[in-house]
Amino acid sequence: MKALSFLICTALLLGCTKKSEKILPPVNIVDGKPDFIPVDIAAIPDVVPQFEPYLSAEDYIIFGKTYQVLKDNTGFKQQGIASWYGTKFQKKTTATGDVYDMFKLTAAHKTLPIPSYARVTNLENQRSIIVRINDRGPFHDHRVIDLSYAAAVKLGIDKLGTGFVDIAAVQVGEVSSSAGIVVAKKVYYQIGAFSTEENALLLQAQIKAEQLLKSRISAVKTAAGTFYKLQLGPISSVSEADHIALVLEKLGLVGGYYLSE
Repeated sequence: MKALSFLICTALLLGCTKKSEKILPPVNIVDGKPDFIPVDIAAIPDVVPQFEPYLSAEDYIIFGKTYQVLKDNTGFKQQGIASWYGTKFQKKTTATGDVYDMFKLTAAHKTLPIPSYARVTNLENQRSIIVRINDRGPFHDHRVIDLSYAAAVKLGIDKLGTGFVDIAAVQVGEVSSSAGIVVAKKVYYQIGAFSTEENALLLQAQIKAEQLLKSRISAVKTAAGTFYKLQLGPISSVSEADHIALVLEKLGLVGGYYLSE
């Protein structure tokens, strides 16, 4: 992914002005960090959510894949791998029509409504910030959010380039705190949940044959019965997570998600 350029038009709808976004494919160019940093990034405060009408965006297609834009961000939560974007997109137009400023706390997301707000927490060091979602991406199957350079620095993922994060939507006027977030000591990737242990064991044997040796089956009792969740991990690094994703894709196993404990 990286920041996209969009053609923006306005339309009067329900008494407020909204915009429509036109999705363009990402540009495949090298990105990086700035040579000069004009601000004290550590001192940048969290973004304070403000009321802003969502763009009236429709679902869109990038590289043959359809992305379904959420109509609302209420209750949205997600865990996965974050990346960041910097100098190559400085002063370029974002999906909201804003000019990208890598020294502000912003981010790009594939499906969250824009503009909206989210608390992003680094699951390794528990650093947590609120960002404004104002762009689309990252268009990489194994990444869930693309942070501005400043956001990446504050979360401590700028040097490695990626990191495991927790994303939680924040509403206007909501008191959002990092307090109560469970410290993630282990990260897993859940492939699926099965109504019988036998099916979970069969798939576990299949992935072990592909040298994915770290896995567990977690039995969870619900009102609908017991489900057997097959989870890979604990995952020690993003590079290991990427390797797991590639192997699972070859097996046709897609649609899983990350979780932490």
